[in-house]
Amino acid sequence: MKRILLPLLALLTATPLFTGCNDDNDDAPADPAALPGVTLSQTATSQVQWTGVAVLRDGRLFANFPRMETDTIPYSVAEIQGQQAIAFPDTTWNNWKPSLPAQNRFVCVQSVYTDANNFLWVLDAASPQMRGVVRNGAKLLKFDPNTRQLIQRVDFDETVVYPTSYLNDVRIDTERNYAYITDSNQGAIIVVNLATGRSRRLLGNHPSTKSENLILTVEGRVWRNRSGKLPSIDSDGLALSPDREFIYYHALTARTLYRIRTQYLRDEALPASQLGQRVELVGDTGPTDGMLFDPSGNLYFTTFELNAVTRLTPDGQFQVIARDPQLKWPDSFSLGPDGALYVTTSQLHIPRSQRTEPFQIFKITLPQ
Repeated sequence: MKRILLPLLALLTATPLFTGCNDDNDDAPADPAALPGVTLSQTATSQVQWTGVAVLRDGRLFANFPRMETDTIPYSVAEIQGQQAIAFPDTTWNNWKPSLPAQNRFVCVQSVYTDANNFLWVLDAASPQMRGVVRNGAKLLKFDPNTRQLIQRVDFDETVVYPTSYLNDVRIDTERNYAYITDSNQGAIIVVNLATGRSRRLLGNHPSTKSENLILTVEGRVWRNRSGKLPSIDSDGLALSPDREFIYYHALTARTLYRIRTQYLRDEALPASQLGQRVELVGDTGPTDGMLFDPSGNLYFTTFELNAVTRLTPDGQFQVIARDPQLKWPDSFSLGPDGALYVTTSQLHIPRSQRTEPFQIFKITLPQ
């Protein structure tokens, strides 16, 4: 595994934001301030937990609602219009229960994503409450948001998506026609040749896709699952660089950011041992959930331990973009047509019975 010798490595060891801010650590440095001139505005709220968000070129807003804590949800994917959520593409896709076949219904959608050609992709992990993948349920779907028609589907078998997998995030390279997906429960990068439909499971035995068993503390709460155990979540957030040459990825219960050239992920002749040697360690970012590049090469992170959104600039500077108590576990990003960031809050650190505020989508407008 390669190490990237960038100025950010020295910066990471000296900047409080990325050494972790633990309320129980009396020696922790003061928290950093947010970048001036940034505005944070509420765009939508929901009483149902959402994770992913996707914005089209015309500003239409979509979100997904996983069966993360309950099997009873009104919809899995919806277009958000004001305070209304309209099932997308229709109610049939959004009507699933264990007695129904999973092929043409959303089972447990974890991500939605808008590609460069303005198509909407839906990633169905098909593992309600992360208790196991429903048979024939794991899939990646491409929809035309205007006609609401299904354009393409990729179904995953058990050699690619294990029964205990949880598909988490997706990025689409429309020029090379490839998809990249993280498995956050079994630690791997899944690569899909969208021209052939062939999927491969890569880096499943490499430490870069695995949890570092980090204990996460958010708003003074140690994050635990419903049984009281400390979660250990593998490869989660990922981002495709603007030139499509690199995939960056990060386990959730971890501090370390990695990247690998997409040419190696696409090379079906490259042995697994050699692929692992192509992984590059970028540095210690602290824990993060969602990640996203903008066209200028800024890499954004949801820094949920600080109720913040941060970014790494192309010249290696880390900046706090927005910080607010309402950013309760910022989860996933989308980039709007005007360059604004949209981010969901999923409140994962708060037990369901103790949540008193709605889930939110915020629009973050940066100074020009």
